[in-house]
Amino acid sequence: MRVLASFAFSFAAAIFFTIYGGLDACLLPLGGVCILAAAAVRLLMKKKSRARTRFLVILFGLACGLLWTALYMAVFFRPAQDLDDRTVRLTATVADWPQEGSYGGYTVLIQAETERRVKVSAILYTDEQGAGLRPGDRIETVAHCTLGDRTFAGEKITYYTAKGIFLRATAYGRLNVERPDHVPPQYYAAWASRALKAGIDAAFPEDVAGFVRALVTGNRDNLTDQFTTSLERAGLSHTVAVSGMHLAFLASLLTALLGRGKRSTALFTILWVVLFCGIAGNTPSVLRAAVMILMLQLAPLLDRERDGPTSLALALFLLLWANPFSAAHIGLQLSFAAVAGILLVSDRVQAWLLKKFHMDELHKPKNWGERLLRAVPYFIISTLSATLGASTLTIPLVALHFNMISLIAPLSNLLTLWAIGFLFLGGLGVGVLATVLPGPAAVLAIPFAALARYLQWVIDLVSRPALAALPLESVYYRAWLVLIYALLLVFIRVKGRRPVWMPLAAGAAGLVLAVALTRTAFYQGDLSVTVLDVGQGQSVLIRRRGVLTLVDCGGDSRDDPGDVAANYLQALGGDCVDLLVVSHYHADHANGVPQLLNRVKVGEIILPDVEEDSPLRAEILAIAKEKGIPVRFVRGTTRFTGGVTVLPPLMDTGSSNELGLTVLATAGETDVLITGDMEAEGELYLLETVDLPDIEVLVAGHHGSDTSNTRELLEAVRPDLALISVGLNNRYGHPGWDALVRLDEIGAEIYRTDLYGTIEVQLK
Repeated sequence: MRVLASFAFSFAAAIFFTIYGGLDACLLPLGGVCILAAAAVRLLMKKKSRARTRFLVILFGLACGLLWTALYMAVFFRPAQDLDDRTVRLTATVADWPQEGSYGGYTVLIQAETERRVKVSAILYTDEQGAGLRPGDRIETVAHCTLGDRTFAGEKITYYTAKGIFLRATAYGRLNVERPDHVPPQYYAAWASRALKAGIDAAFPEDVAGFVRALVTGNRDNLTDQFTTSLERAGLSHTVAVSGMHLAFLASLLTALLGRGKRSTALFTILWVVLFCGIAGNTPSVLRAAVMILMLQLAPLLDRERDGPTSLALALFLLLWANPFSAAHIGLQLSFAAVAGILLVSDRVQAWLLKKFHMDELHKPKNWGERLLRAVPYFIISTLSATLGASTLTIPLVALHFNMISLIAPLSNLLTLWAIGFLFLGGLGVGVLATVLPGPAAVLAIPFAALARYLQWVIDLVSRPALAALPLESVYYRAWLVLIYALLLVFIRVKGRRPVWMPLAAGAAGLVLAVALTRTAFYQGDLSVTVLDVGQGQSVLIRRRGVLTLVDCGGDSRDDPGDVAANYLQALGGDCVDLLVVSHYHADHANGVPQLLNRVKVGEIILPDVEEDSPLRAEILAIAKEKGIPVRFVRGTTRFTGGVTVLPPLMDTGSSNELGLTVLATAGETDVLITGDMEAEGELYLLETVDLPDIEVLVAGHHGSDTSNTRELLEAVRPDLALISVGLNNRYGHPGWDALVRLDEIGAEIYRTDLYGTIEVQLK
């Protein structure tokens, strides 16, 4: 029995139950129960046996996990709680380089001193005074502190605590900086990381530098949203999250250069791996990989066997011991699930494939030519095996966290993995060389830049098909995913001859059926309205028979609103919108349009002829021109195919909210009204100038604001349904209470995206 692995996994299980089960208040009693249970097992099972040992190890691991979490929270989290919602004079040490914030100012990671003499990691928000900070600087300022387990709006989150950041502080006034004469050793890695990133940026051309930088260091700051989305759809996000694959490449190179089995090789590899962890930001995925590689290097030095499950368990134990809150880190979960899947599945799949193609019986190659010929099929088989193994346990997590899975991942990994290995090592070498010899480094970067362009081309190509990735909004797609795992379980459990083509055919047929059912459900009836969940923003898809009209595409959702709309469309097996109407050029209505145009085909774009100096208007026009999409400016009431009537801006009160388009969609006696951000004065003028019918569906104006959705408009159109596109806990307080009361009094059923997510309504 693997005693260390059993203890470590039990320790981890206790922490996962604590984090996700909300057991904070009863950790000590539960730990005591586990200790008492262990004592009972020892008394009742006096005879030594494997079963007794297993029970004792598991119970001891559970007890240690519960008690350690209680102790950790008391020692390291409690000091941060003491500072919650307080304005204090904060003293801290800068732990990383400052980053420019999205809305101005700078954010910097610090180690803040507390009254309990324990330092806690915190994010400091500051103005331009923070631009010149360096790792190792000691700072002092007046700051308002907020616990890192929630947003500023009060929503509970795990994003910061999972990274070990327990506090956020907003600096006020002067920032006093004391710079040390010498950089403390613990910050060497941060300086080395900055030098490496600068070297990569200097040596590589601008069009590939951001990708190489992300691949080598895991820093995605210079990746565009469009390329990040392509990576996710292609199932290649792991390539820019430094993990076991990258450290395996590095360890293999060092072994090839220094020789296998040497103590000097092991020691040098250990030093490089530790340094590289700091350069990559000490993320859970890279730390997990580092621990496993270090165990592989230490095993022969200590005359111990190499054991994959034990290494994985010890890595998980060490990460959770350092920060139990990291159990909620998505990267940690995916990283460990991927390796566990590889350990459980990949070797068996690879052995089966080698046997299937009679490659396990081939004689040892005699020359380089024969080795090269055999390397290609071996690479294909090993890549497929690793991809399938990693996917076995990560797909459920990806589906849970991101509501999407990549179907193209096996192919994309086959096409890119070989090049990623060369580019990672080449980018690392060129970046290091550029810190001392920038000229030769730029020359050496030329072939690797070509390799990076190849990868970018492949990633863009494989991510384009509608079903390259499958959004799981549809219940039929979720049912298909359950079917796949049921087939896998049956295939494993059934003894005797098991034809592989049968579960593969059943899975493929199930996917075809799921797509067909999803399309049938969507296209049922003459008219439907879908309000997409884009956070605080708006994007409404109207279908009249087979004609699709998208009204607006903007918001602050986690994913780009253009991706939200494109995912919804492509989940239907298509990638085309007949008409795109942009009501006005505010970001919450149009910031997703550029990404949408990059991912789906649009028949025609309808715009208001206002705000000629709007940057968003200029960007939309530029992309439309590049892609050859016709653009029409609406200056008068215009009717389009699909029963859509678009009204121009009716008045100019000085508010840009009144300069938007109004959309009325009609199918027979059924009508849908979308007024954009039109406010009270505009609504009254709309009633005076346009003969509006009684409508069935109103997409509430200005996200349900009290300044819109006037009683006069509601009494005139008397909607049966009111759909409100609004973000959860948004800073505007939408929807307004008065607006909700007016909608309720008129008899409208109210549905909100912040409560229900994407809202789908079939009308006829």
